Amino acid sequence: MKPLLCLLSALLLLFPAASALGEISSRPAEAYTPPLKDLAEAAGFRIGVCLSPFQLKDDAYLSLLSSQFNTTTCTNETKAYSLLDQEASRRSPDGMPRMNYALADQMLSWAQANGVAVRGHVLVWDAYMTEWFFHEDYDPGRPVASREALLARLESYITQVVTHFESEFPGVIYCWDVVNEAMGDSPADCLPGDPRLLRVSRNGQPNAFYEYIGPDYVEYSFLFARNAVEDLGADIGLFYNDYNMLYPEKRNAARYLVESINSFAKDENGEPRRLIDGIGMQGYMGGYGEQAGCLSPDLITNTEASIRTFADLGMEVHLTEMALRNYDASRSEEHAAFFGRMFAMLRDINASLGRRVLTSVTLWGVSDITPSAWNEYSWKLNGTFSGILTESGRIKTSFDAMYDALLPD
Repeated sequence: MKPLLCLLSALLLLFPAASALGEISSRPAEAYTPPLKDLAEAAGFRIGVCLSPFQLKDDAYLSLLSSQFNTTTCTNETKAYSLLDQEASRRSPDGMPRMNYALADQMLSWAQANGVAVRGHVLVWDAYMTEWFFHEDYDPGRPVASREALLARLESYITQVVTHFESEFPGVIYCWDVVNEAMGDSPADCLPGDPRLLRVSRNGQPNAFYEYIGPDYVEYSFLFARNAVEDLGADIGLFYNDYNMLYPEKRNAARYLVESINSFAKDENGEPRRLIDGIGMQGYMGGYGEQAGCLSPDLITNTEASIRTFADLGMEVHLTEMALRNYDASRSEEHAAFFGRMFAMLRDINASLGRRVLTSVTLWGVSDITPSAWNEYSWKLNGTFSGILTESGRIKTSFDAMYDALLPD
């Protein structure tokens, strides 16, 4: 038996052939040939799941990933706060930041060996950012460094990170989320009158990039990333990534942000340089920690509307952290049907636009999760019964519905 069929057979035999709730697939392993990734590629996009250090030790998960999917995103390990090394930065002879790539390199090495492409996530994000990065001598007890010094650090950091992964793992990272979640959600997050809704604070805490560098930190980040990619001669797309991008407020603000980024710098002929290639829509869909708002048809129509809007801007679109939330076990069949309707729309979107606009879809919250506390972040974010696998790794009918939706007519 082929390795893929062996894996799927093992997953299918973990439990009885069907669940009383109907969420567990009863299909034979042969039903998943050709693999899901081939069906998605025929529709014009890569399809993937996230990868954490814990999952890097889970052979069954890795086998499913490499056999059925062709892209992955490291959950935290290629983010600045995971890479930046304070002590090495303090000792650097040129005064520029230094990184520790050990864990990220393990994950990229696995991806390279298994033919799985990687979304780079993320170069610049205010949340959880190391405060010491912004201070003289990388010491939070010292004054904040000058804007000029911080721009130099930012440029060096972005250039080093992009160059490292492309040099060590050529072609594995096919895009970078250059800036993540720079747009706010409420008037308290932004300055009045800013059509880009640039975030000055998050949960009452200042956005350090905005406060210490200025409102053009987004544009500078894209400029530095574009310069790094061009210097390498690499085929790496540059994306802005955010949540709630399926809703009109951020959808409209993104239009102004894209215009601002792509008018920020000029080439040797005085023409605007294209610094941004695409928009990442995180795709957490439904209520946050509650069933209200989950499985609504509006989620599908709003997602399609945003893809079409960003296509009109000349952008590629990625669904980067897609969790179709469901908190009610008794609605598992409805959840599977919702998966099917969503992926039927995604299957057809490129054909209806006449070109490849949606080029990548990555699922988050891949497995169901039992809430350990009422305010547990992970189950609120991803949903308790939202996965394509059960908590024990059993294939669900939501996977079947996704697979069937991508089958050719």
